[in-house]
Amino acid sequence: MSSTGDKVKGMANEAVGNVKQGVGKATGNDKMRAEGVRQEQKGEAQQAIGKVKDALKKGIDKA
Repeated sequence: MSSTGDKVKGMANEAVGNVKQGVGKATGNDKMRAEGVRQEQKGEAQQAIGKVKDALKKGIDKA
């Protein structure tokens, strides 16, 4: 997957994770809140992977 694709998927997962956390907190659903935390963390990791890919590509392009 491209670095942009990783970053976009990461942002989407973070957003959905935040929503799940909010709904879980509002309804007292600890399971949904935990799912939201995990999904948000997954999104953060995907964005980090995209940033690393960008950095590597820039390094290779300069060489």
